[in-house]
Amino acid sequence: MEFEFLTPLSESFIAHINEFSVQELGSKVVFHTKDQFPEIEKINIAIIGVLDNRGDKSAVLDVNLDPIRKQLYAMFPGNWDASIADLGDIIAGDSIEDTYFALRKVAATLIKNKVIPIVIGGSQDLTYALYRAYDDLEQMVNLVSIDSKFDFGKENESVLASSFLTKIIIDEPNNLFNYCNIGYQTYYNSQEEIDLIEKLFFDGYRLGQISNNISLAEPVFRDADIVSLDLNSVKSSDSGNFISFEPNGFNGKEICSLSRYAGISDKVSMFGLFNHNNSLQESVLIAQIIWYFIEGYHYRSNEYPFGSRESYIKFIVPIEEETLVFYKSDKTDRWWIEIPFVTNGNNKLKRNTLLPCSYEEYIGACNQELPERWWKAQRKNIV
Repeated sequence: MEFEFLTPLSESFIAHINEFSVQELGSKVVFHTKDQFPEIEKINIAIIGVLDNRGDKSAVLDVNLDPIRKQLYAMFPGNWDASIADLGDIIAGDSIEDTYFALRKVAATLIKNKVIPIVIGGSQDLTYALYRAYDDLEQMVNLVSIDSKFDFGKENESVLASSFLTKIIIDEPNNLFNYCNIGYQTYYNSQEEIDLIEKLFFDGYRLGQISNNISLAEPVFRDADIVSLDLNSVKSSDSGNFISFEPNGFNGKEICSLSRYAGISDKVSMFGLFNHNNSLQESVLIAQIIWYFIEGYHYRSNEYPFGSRESYIKFIVPIEEETLVFYKSDKTDRWWIEIPFVTNGNNKLKRNTLLPCSYEEYIGACNQELPERWWKAQRKNIV
């Protein structure tokens, strides 16, 4: 069974949690102990640790996730009705491919049971294993990475935290429909990489764009299946990471806002946090990021693609030689734009009929400005 890859939490950790008050989150979470394993059919969110950072060549310490858990479970939950379980850890395999295999199997079983894994790593190349977990579901996958870098590498290079995206793009079966980077810093990425993002019709948002208007990220998360967060995208003055010093990046408030956007998305089915440096300071921030994701999950509204668009307000906007069709939710005031798909025999694409967008993009279309994300999505369908 896939869950045999998971090791229970230590008795000393469980004893620590048992000292928490009934109001704290730790008293409301079901834990994997040596005596019991949580009933999967009764939970909505599963927290998993992966104790393998071999993909990060700069990592010098073993992964220790207990400080994160202690910080998280000492917090007070909101008015949540989600059932949460901590399934313990996947320990490093004999090879990093063994770790990928274990994580892929565990993650695939959880999402098949409609349980959202929150994966705490470990190095960010573990995102590749999360992506491969969707192979059996026969669906296209949208990946959003909160990262200062695009993580491209050479085709024959081993999978690393800094190059896993290349393997995702190249390996068969290719289920990647869209990749979006949020928060890249131009001086960390070559012009060839930036050009490649455009050539593949992927999306990238610079750090300054998102910091100036963080709501730009909300429609991106609304269309994501996997969200992968590189903790090096947070500036060191806010994360406490002075091992790999980052003078620029998201601040604590911004990264928690992005996490809440990911949680509130009806479509996000996997959330990963990677490249933790094992410091107590960063553990506090990670715990708060996870708290905000769960908070966002509580406010999911089950809109498109899970709800019907019949109750939405429809807006038709003629622009140049196109006629754009927008939909506005009467429940949340969120916006979508219709993508006219070409029949190409690929049934896996047929679910992507509406693309999340912003009110500003609707106003832009009214002013005869073609939304860039709409154009890219249509090009991916035609090419």
